[in-house]
Amino acid sequence: MDPNPDLDRFDSRRSTAYARNGMVATSQPLAAQAGVEALREGGNAFDAAVTTAAALNVVEPMSTGIGGDAFALYRTADGDVGAFRSCGGAPAEATVETVRERVAERSGVDPSAASMPGAGPLAVTVPGSARGWERLVEDHGNRSLAAALDPAVEYAREGFPVSEVIADMWTTGEALFTEDDAREEYLLDGRSPEPGEVVTLPDLGETLATVAAEGADAFYEGPLADRIAGTVQDRGGLLAADDLADFEPEYVDPVSTTYRGAEVYELPPNNQGLIALEALNVAEELDAGGYDYDSPERVHYFAEALKRAFHDGHHYITDPEFEDVPALGSKAYAAERAATVGERAGSVSIGGPGAPPEDSDTVLLTVADEAGNVVSFINSIFGNFGSGVVVPGTGITLQNRGSSFSLDPAHPNRIEPGKRPFHTLIPGLCRLDDGDWAAFGVMGGYMQPQGHLQVLSNMLDYGMPLQAALDAPRWRYREDGSLAVEDRFPDGLLPKLARRGHEVVVRPPGDFGGGQITRLDGDVMSGATEPRKDGTAAGF
Repeated sequence: MDPNPDLDRFDSRRSTAYARNGMVATSQPLAAQAGVEALREGGNAFDAAVTTAAALNVVEPMSTGIGGDAFALYRTADGDVGAFRSCGGAPAEATVETVRERVAERSGVDPSAASMPGAGPLAVTVPGSARGWERLVEDHGNRSLAAALDPAVEYAREGFPVSEVIADMWTTGEALFTEDDAREEYLLDGRSPEPGEVVTLPDLGETLATVAAEGADAFYEGPLADRIAGTVQDRGGLLAADDLADFEPEYVDPVSTTYRGAEVYELPPNNQGLIALEALNVAEELDAGGYDYDSPERVHYFAEALKRAFHDGHHYITDPEFEDVPALGSKAYAAERAATVGERAGSVSIGGPGAPPEDSDTVLLTVADEAGNVVSFINSIFGNFGSGVVVPGTGITLQNRGSSFSLDPAHPNRIEPGKRPFHTLIPGLCRLDDGDWAAFGVMGGYMQPQGHLQVLSNMLDYGMPLQAALDAPRWRYREDGSLAVEDRFPDGLLPKLARRGHEVVVRPPGDFGGGQITRLDGDVMSGATEPRKDGTAAGF
């Protein structure tokens, strides 16, 4: 074991993986293998997606879990394209005034100056994962929820060796966890685990075993729900048992656009899928993908397209049951926005709602099976270890998705009872041709639509194979107005971008997201995995 891996380098060669029977790509090898095993045992892509997600809850617990939300885009073997959202809302007691008063009590600020906390009990929203897992396997799978959770239960009880990038992310818990229960479950004598060190999560294993045996209702009703709600309230939050009991997942219509002849599907509001679609449309209008790959013009025009999309999406996107959201993904609107782009960098404010989640991270998994199902699935607790609230005796880490709300009463994304927050999470789906489908995504807060744009352009504009499309160096427009880049761009490109007015800053690879791709083209599957993560693309 190497105790000091260099996380700023990834120079091991990876090829696109190919298979005929099934393919799983995700950010941790043990989880990917759990999904492949589900396919081998007769499950389909939906069974494998839930199996992989549950395993990630254990082997990458700072990123995902049963205390968070889940989303999917999929193409079924019958040819249906659908979207699934299992995302909880704010507690029934969560009003702007109430949250301001609670923040003021905790921090000593004037209530009128309070802002949504980034972590802690007030950032907790209703978790959607457990009922989401159950609904997907019941509606679309071949196996039971209990079968899907078995590998996760085994890893939690028997232990697993921690992988390199995840070990680095785990260090967040050393400062975030203040309660003894959380530190005992997730730390080893007060420290995070080293790469290769074996960890067991016994409390989480028992919770997953309970849900496997009794179904998702065991999470949302009864003693476990009371314990979850009681923990949040004891620490100053607003979540109640009734908020949990009332939650149900939903199927929604995906939003889509075309780019270079491909059809790209995203999740509608309250997710930021419209940002990715608007950026693609503006970039196409500017012919950003028509410039040489190593040219400053390519990066400039794609980044300017993203700026406009961020500005619009982060102002308007919210829960559509509370506010109308404009048609940001239309070609006509993109033509208007493209007309504002010039040869020099524009000064465009993102205008993010509440506390900007631009550097958060999470997990994505993509699956394809021989029957023709293709699934892009996201499961997240938002920030590393979410809110930092771990329910004693359960191993459940509750998400901090409420930190995306605003406490400005005039903002479309202001917190309201039952309202779902602005969600960064966007699984992606793309029809490249008849019988040729790709499930994809790039995780990482505000990196997500930027990653969608770049990876799709790499494939569609420049003809890159799947793995090369993920390996390529990335840029990232940041909330402070700078243009962050990796240090692997060609010599001379960065000064040329600076001459166009971009504030260019070099950032480490971990700031540029985590992507996965699984493709089904006829009867052959292919997969690729993010080189900036620990993951793998595995098939059989």
